[in-house]
Amino acid sequence: MNKLYIGNLSPSVTAEDLKTLFGERKLPLAGQVLLKSGYAFVDFPDQNWAIKAIESLSGKVELHGKVIEVDYSVPKKLRSRKIQIRNIPPHLQWEVLDGLLAEYGTVENVEQVNTDTETAVVNVTYATKEQAKVAIEKLTGHQFEEYSFRVSYILDVDAVPPSPAPRSRRGGRQSRDQGAPQPSFSGSTGASRYKQHDFPLRMLVPTQFVGAIIGKEGLTIKNVTKQTQSKVDIHRKENAGAAEKPISIHSTAEGCSSACCMILEIMQKEADETKAADEIPLKILAHNSLVGRLIGKEGRNLKKIEQDTGTKITISSLQDLTIYNPERTITVKGSIGACCKAEVEIMKKLREGYENDIAAINQQTNLIPGLNVNALGIFSTGLSVLPPASGPRGAAMATTTGYSPFLQAPEQEVVYLFIPTQAVGALIGKKGQHIKQLARFAGASIKIAPAEGPEASERMVIITGPPEAQFKAQGRIFGKLKEENFFSPKEEVKLEAHIKVPSSAAGRVIGKGGKTVNELQNLTSAEVIVPRDQTPDENDEVFVKIIGHFFASQTAQRKIREIVQQVKQQEQKHQQGTPTPHHSK
Repeated sequence: MNKLYIGNLSPSVTAEDLKTLFGERKLPLAGQVLLKSGYAFVDFPDQNWAIKAIESLSGKVELHGKVIEVDYSVPKKLRSRKIQIRNIPPHLQWEVLDGLLAEYGTVENVEQVNTDTETAVVNVTYATKEQAKVAIEKLTGHQFEEYSFRVSYILDVDAVPPSPAPRSRRGGRQSRDQGAPQPSFSGSTGASRYKQHDFPLRMLVPTQFVGAIIGKEGLTIKNVTKQTQSKVDIHRKENAGAAEKPISIHSTAEGCSSACCMILEIMQKEADETKAADEIPLKILAHNSLVGRLIGKEGRNLKKIEQDTGTKITISSLQDLTIYNPERTITVKGSIGACCKAEVEIMKKLREGYENDIAAINQQTNLIPGLNVNALGIFSTGLSVLPPASGPRGAAMATTTGYSPFLQAPEQEVVYLFIPTQAVGALIGKKGQHIKQLARFAGASIKIAPAEGPEASERMVIITGPPEAQFKAQGRIFGKLKEENFFSPKEEVKLEAHIKVPSSAAGRVIGKGGKTVNELQNLTSAEVIVPRDQTPDENDEVFVKIIGHFFASQTAQRKIREIVQQVKQQEQKHQQGTPTPHHSK
């Protein structure tokens, strides 16, 4: 992805001219300049440098009387579903970007790219190449405030089948790029030696101490990694000019903790020698979706950690979350020993939450055929951007699962979701903008029913769409209520949802002596209620109430739909009149 095309070149331009240009702009090349008639190809060490070259040169630099064009070198056969969008405002909310991308097709994945630029860059994968083509046409030059989007195709290696094995005789020469290790977004090559669900410790350190942490010729950081058996990534180039830089530590829980303590000791020693600060706090970065579980009900988890370790712990505001920053900062103040103890307990809670989410994702994938949960971006800063195995702040978790659409048109479902009355304005948004974006993103119809009375504490949201659309729409609504502080940071968002089932299936949902409904509640952690003495509506249907957090509610909905489907299938068989065998006397 780091090979660039240089176009609109004057016939008099030489390879040396291009090398001089890149040298003057301090853009390091990773190989020779391949000059053709009117254009050239160059390689850069990583994607970050490639983006910098495109942004600083294309349409902005004149060479021998002609303004040059710079873009990714992507052969036509590999221009398929993947595009890159640059110059995105750093304060743009994820939900706004997701809504915009969804206007042009089904988005399978969005990955944020770490760059030195002040604006954000994302790589987007659409379901089809036609959708990607429309997105490029519509989004190129798209204005958002004073920012103008710039869009390019990037290599889609899945677009063509692999080349056949080289022949042993003539014509068997391999391409020089064949089999080369593909760089990761952090610029490293080769496969990571860490498992896919590796959960790194993410620290934030003052920029002034980065040099001391690295040490002369990198000796200090090498010593840390050697002693703790860990991999430590210091994201120095991120957010140029920022007062703090993120560090990702990959290892076992014990290895991460040991590396963290060593880094704290290095910073404290440097602070003492330079009289820069009296006490260096520990700052841990954590994805917003995990923070509520760290805090615990009524803040009990956090209070216990503070009491057990003798530290003071604060967490940054939800208002600080943007497309560039899906993480919150956990600040721990105390002695180095106390901070190290607190880190162990904090990371234990975060890891538990992360592993539970991964398990829930796998469960949802099994319940909804073809659903690529990681690619949905269910919250504004949702599970699609959980901390990756390696990468800078805000990078998205890459997904390896391909998207498989339903084999047949999925059945439309209706869910009645109840939200606090005071949250209605936030859900609708200015001039209805948010609810429209949400409907486009999810592929669902979303309507808010009138209030039942002036004192009503809840409003009913009617969501109509297939299972995947329900998952996306409901997930976003749960996330929106949390982010807009309609539930305190100490609370988990729990909402009541109603679904209709045929009256003939209500008994099956309850089960003999309430056995099925009890099993449902144990399995899903949701409260499931089938009100007795209901009068069926005109369609001979009754309500089932489901109360719980997002994943619990979704799992319960899917299980109840399965029961209903089984009842319908049995009724159809009965109506078709399965012949009864006649016995001769």
